[in-house]
Amino acid sequence: MKQDKTGTCWNCGRALSGPDYGRENTCLGCGKSTRVCRNCRFFAPGRANECLEPMVERVVDKQQANYCEYFTPSPEAGSGPGPSPDEALRNAAENLFK
Repeated sequence: MKQDKTGTCWNCGRALSGPDYGRENTCLGCGKSTRVCRNCRFFAPGRANECLEPMVERVVDKQQANYCEYFTPSPEAGSGPGPSPDEALRNAAENLFK
């Protein structure tokens, strides 16, 4: 039975389906945990706790598996490991003066 694509891995971009987001599951493409903040639709660098959900408990490492009850797979995750929020902010500031 074919699984419908739910989202993509935050690290390598491999297609993931619902069962791939278990607490102990890892991506078959890169071996990174799949149930992580970086794979959640609420992940928002630059926001409080880097999350759009205001009632969420703080998760320090956004790339490690966690037990967040608000986790919802993001179809937009998977652009690959991007810059950290600090690097993105620094790059944006530098681009202002170009």
